[in-house]
Amino acid sequence: MDVPALPERDKTLSDHEFLKLARQLGPVARDRYGILVSFSHAHLVQLLNPDLTRQMETETLAIQGISQGPLFDFFNNALLFSNGAVHQRRRAPLARTFAVPLMKKLRPVIRRLAEDLIDEAIGQGPVDLRDTIAGPLAARAISGILGVPFEHLETLTEQVYSAVRALSVRSPDVIAEAALDMQALTKEVMELIHARSAAPRDDFISEFVATTNGRLTDMEIRIQLVTLLIAGSDTTRGALTSTLSQLMIHRGQWELLCADPEGLKQGAALEGLRYDPIIGALIRVAARDFSFEGVRVPKGTLIGPLVLTALRDPDVFQDPDRFDITRQDHPRWHPVFGGGEHRCLGEALARLELEEALAALATKAPGMQLAGPPATLRGLGGVRGVSPLFVQLTEHSSDLPPARKPAARHRSVGAFPA
Repeated sequence: MDVPALPERDKTLSDHEFLKLARQLGPVARDRYGILVSFSHAHLVQLLNPDLTRQMETETLAIQGISQGPLFDFFNNALLFSNGAVHQRRRAPLARTFAVPLMKKLRPVIRRLAEDLIDEAIGQGPVDLRDTIAGPLAARAISGILGVPFEHLETLTEQVYSAVRALSVRSPDVIAEAALDMQALTKEVMELIHARSAAPRDDFISEFVATTNGRLTDMEIRIQLVTLLIAGSDTTRGALTSTLSQLMIHRGQWELLCADPEGLKQGAALEGLRYDPIIGALIRVAARDFSFEGVRVPKGTLIGPLVLTALRDPDVFQDPDRFDITRQDHPRWHPVFGGGEHRCLGEALARLELEEALAALATKAPGMQLAGPPATLRGLGGVRGVSPLFVQLTEHSSDLPPARKPAARHRSVGAFPA
């Protein structure tokens, strides 16, 4: 295709700085793998049209030379990477569990989880908010919904954080590590399934295995549960870390949130998802030949409309490089959750986790300060990596918080709705 190539990247530039330069090439460009990328919000919406493109299946594995193994099994059997009747068959058994009304019932449970994690960290010196609050909150929430035993949680989340890297094109070394952890994660889930099949409980896994037996293959059942663990843990962990990092950088915005946590928690969550999103691009495949911005796009072409630039589009957002939790120009459908039949099943859960965690922190630790550099998100496609975020959690603005006794760990937070 006669499309300009993305320039060689100066590694000192942030993703946003690099893409500002790349946008000067024109409305579309191609990366080193030949993936066609677009920059605007309008193009992202246009390219999600199922008449033009379909969901990626195993294409990004193919360009990396992967045609078998645990990563191929995941991509080949997950609802996330399927289309048409196959996608509907895999998605239908999960849709009811993650319906908005059921998720709303979880709000007080999620708030209590967040408050307990905060209580444990207040006054304990610098803590990595990513791994002390953001990660455990997301992991405990999705595990509580699915019925994963707490003793499995630490091992599973470590495997999730490694395996999720395979959702983007990565170096061979990273892909090899991700493959090993995907294999281990799938094995852990398979053992949970066998345990529930032998002794069913009143939980999601037992019900899911019973209702999908005969409708999904054994591999599909395993992979859908792996998908839920990955999607429900890593992306929310990164999104919350990113949002809190921006609130610490933009101190006036943090003070606004602290003055009205309940009134501004939704706006803070939306702006965090927009300003430095955890999803870099939504990779699609041309469903037919078509022309786009003067470029002939053959059927089968990999296309990556960039979420990063779409969410900084000046045609949609006023002063797009400004972080503003009172912003009123968010589109109705947030692009970070995808679109159409593939719109994220866990959107309602992710939103309420972000909102309740932000409100809990603003209420219980308004004196929170950075205790290290801000978090850095890195990656242009799929799920972006996020660095640690060290903070000092305090109830007051003083650098020396009052001594307090940490809350008891892992206390009961109430039942997750069945």
